[in-house]
Amino acid sequence: MNQKPTEPVTPEICLIIPAQNEAGSIGKVLDEVPPLVAEIVVVDNASTDETAAVARNHGATVLSEPNKGYGYACLKGINYLAGRSKVPDIVVFMDGDYSDYPEELPKVVAPILEGRCDFAIGARQKALREPGSMTPQQVFGNWLATFLMRLLFGARFTDLGPFRAIRYDALQRLNMEDKTYGWTVEMQLKALRHKLTYTEIPVRYKKRIGVSKVSGTIKGSIFAGVKILGWIFKYSIR
Repeated sequence: MNQKPTEPVTPEICLIIPAQNEAGSIGKVLDEVPPLVAEIVVVDNASTDETAAVARNHGATVLSEPNKGYGYACLKGINYLAGRSKVPDIVVFMDGDYSDYPEELPKVVAPILEGRCDFAIGARQKALREPGSMTPQQVFGNWLATFLMRLLFGARFTDLGPFRAIRYDALQRLNMEDKTYGWTVEMQLKALRHKLTYTEIPVRYKKRIGVSKVSGTIKGSIFAGVKILGWIFKYSIR
């Protein structure tokens, strides 16, 4: 008896967007997310504006994280995905300030879908960045952090870009813990430690809507720099 060929299983992709006071931008971001994403999770990180309502009106699953911090919001989203009846195959992270181009998500996840890597980062290369989209402290901080990772660990990273994708099972192995500014560099350092295969995908980057909570303030820039360097030196000692 002839059996029907088995239909290929399409990997499920979920998107986590941490958002704090992004009412003016989150709707634009959500409207441009490609349909290959199964569920968009917006984590409202103690916003004082209508971020949650706008995100909900644009079709996102909205979670509330009252503790301020990028890492807090990302962890909230991960814990939500872990509690689903079916966990995703790939998790994508993207900012809610409209600085990334959501339509480039297929390009970022492609190397994972093709089985070429576990982890992909959207690298904000200078030639693809809108002038003024990254502050001088962001540019220098990215250069310093990736230089140190290359020097100390032989890494090939060129950016700490927040637009990134990772296999769900690999993400779980990393046991992420940073609650604030060190989230991105922690993920990259742990990816090296766990010997995940990784790549960078050049992506465009534009000026965000609103003021950055990190690079837009002196306090935020200093705290972020200290946190990022702290993670790097912590791992160099290990």
